[in-house]
Amino acid sequence: MTGDRFRYGAWRDGPDPLAPPYDVRAAVDEVGERVLGGESLREALRDLVRRGPRDGRGLDDLRARAQRLRREVLRRGNLDGAVTRARQLLDQALAAERDELRERGDPFREAVLDTLPRSTSRAVEELSGYDWASARARDLYRQILDGLRREVVEQRFAGLRDALRGRDPATDARLAEMIGDLTDLLGRHARGEDTGDAFARFMARHGDFFPERPASVEELIDSLARRAAAAERLLRSLSPQQREELSRLMDQALGDGPLRDRLAELTRHLRDLRPELAWGRGERVRGPGDLGYGDAAAALGEIGELDELLDQLGQEYPGATLDDVDVQAVERQLGRDAADDLRRLRELERELRRQGWVTRDDAGLTLSPKALRRLGRTALARVFDDLAGRRRGEHDLRDAGAAGDLIGSSRRWHFGDEQPLDVVRTVGNAVRRRAGHGAGLLPVRLAPEDFEVAETERRASAVVALCVDLSYSMLADGRWGPMKQTALALSHLVATRFPQDSLQIVGFGRHAMTLSQGELAAVEPELVQGTNLQHALKLAGRHLRRHPGAEPVVLVVTDGEPTAHLEADGEAFFSWPTTPETVRLTVREVDQLTRYGATLNVFMLGEDPGLRRFVDAVAQRSGGRVFSPDVSELGRYVVDDYVRSRRGRR
Repeated sequence: MTGDRFRYGAWRDGPDPLAPPYDVRAAVDEVGERVLGGESLREALRDLVRRGPRDGRGLDDLRARAQRLRREVLRRGNLDGAVTRARQLLDQALAAERDELRERGDPFREAVLDTLPRSTSRAVEELSGYDWASARARDLYRQILDGLRREVVEQRFAGLRDALRGRDPATDARLAEMIGDLTDLLGRHARGEDTGDAFARFMARHGDFFPERPASVEELIDSLARRAAAAERLLRSLSPQQREELSRLMDQALGDGPLRDRLAELTRHLRDLRPELAWGRGERVRGPGDLGYGDAAAALGEIGELDELLDQLGQEYPGATLDDVDVQAVERQLGRDAADDLRRLRELERELRRQGWVTRDDAGLTLSPKALRRLGRTALARVFDDLAGRRRGEHDLRDAGAAGDLIGSSRRWHFGDEQPLDVVRTVGNAVRRRAGHGAGLLPVRLAPEDFEVAETERRASAVVALCVDLSYSMLADGRWGPMKQTALALSHLVATRFPQDSLQIVGFGRHAMTLSQGELAAVEPELVQGTNLQHALKLAGRHLRRHPGAEPVVLVVTDGEPTAHLEADGEAFFSWPTTPETVRLTVREVDQLTRYGATLNVFMLGEDPGLRRFVDAVAQRSGGRVFSPDVSELGRYVVDDYVRSRRGRR
């Protein structure tokens, strides 16, 4: 840079920082290659985000990492650590108490200890009114309930870690007040009331209980409901005996005050507000150590979040989009790099939609007309790799016409001519005329004899029906991809080079149906037997008759003899082996097309003897031709035959 002068050039210090995360056109071409290879369009688009574009990581990679992490959490430890710890503390307290009683010589109180139930929770309950002789034993006993109480409340409200040291009546009262206000807030929200101001007042008063600082009632509910669901899942994950032990211990730890009842009421509200969470599903978590109540509930909370993440990453539900995946949950569970991968996939999908390559409907992503044109161009380019340099046979007519193609020559204008003016030659004639008379070149004045018109060729239009076999055998024998490529190539050829022609693609299995270019790209084989060529030829005949002035051409691509036909009620009849009635009705459609003057050529895939006999008979009746190309050359045969068959009616 010098003064106010700037120079611009390509970025040279590594990857372009302004470049998009993926090459969008390369992603479209990748989908196109897979569709032309015979894969389902929907599956190809889904795999684009599931596997990621070339050299990228997709949803499948993220899902595999989430599944691996879930397996690791399941091996984190045993969930009954709270009961185990209570048993250990109780045993230590009883041992210390017995030592003290022996020193004092108090066999009566020792006998009381000997008659305690084997159940930890029942023993703790019976000792609630016991007068401990040992101070150490008393402290150990208090740790059982105080510690469990602290873990239970901390698990539900993360901001209470420092407020729950010991049993402080003031703290209990404030906690009960907060839970009461929270329950009231959630009740108003559940009734559909406006809670914006109430939420702000609640956070101003009790915000220190929630260090995560939720920004709305919904965020607050999500956080609390996930914690409450984890606590419920912990109980469901224990054996019946362990569940009873832990439940009784928790009831004793929370006491008979308002705290226990308000926690239970809060849990009911949260369950009603978030019923989709896995409240009652247990997990088999096992490991070398014992997990305390808080750690066990946290592990089940992680598993619950990972399960939701796996569902989101699976994208198996109707209407699933990448926007459904919780980026924050991905970052919490899988790390920053995984969240970046997800953001790049989202950006790719947004760019595909913004640039008009894909659209989204109820079934998911699909290619846009713009992408289908690119796909057809790719298919046609593959076919023309074999056709390059060949004469195209464009059935020229000798008479010139205004609506034809320019051929590069011109002639003098005559009154009544409809051809376009050749402006360059017209002005050149005027300049040369003035120069021949010794006049200056300017100004240029046009005279009637200066005008020339551009000569054109008028080409006859054709009406084409391409009937393609959609039966399952086409997929099973590896012919589905070449069939799609051929049809897309021909469709693009007609749209770009012969726009005066009218092409209709007819797919046929047990029934026949007309297909647009987009429907052709997305069509998938049905697991239903039947090759209803009769129905396909009937639809082809309707298309031909809608364009009476055009050259009629019918092209049939199939790998099996007709095995189905339409009954009088419109239902399809199928039989294997084929019946004389199916053959008769199919041949009748062939005869009607022949009488109409249509060229009927059949491209036979495979060496089925029944098909060979049938198509030979059809060729003799219709005067058409039979081709038996290798499947890899199907596109070349069909496109070449199409351009050669457009000769114009005589």
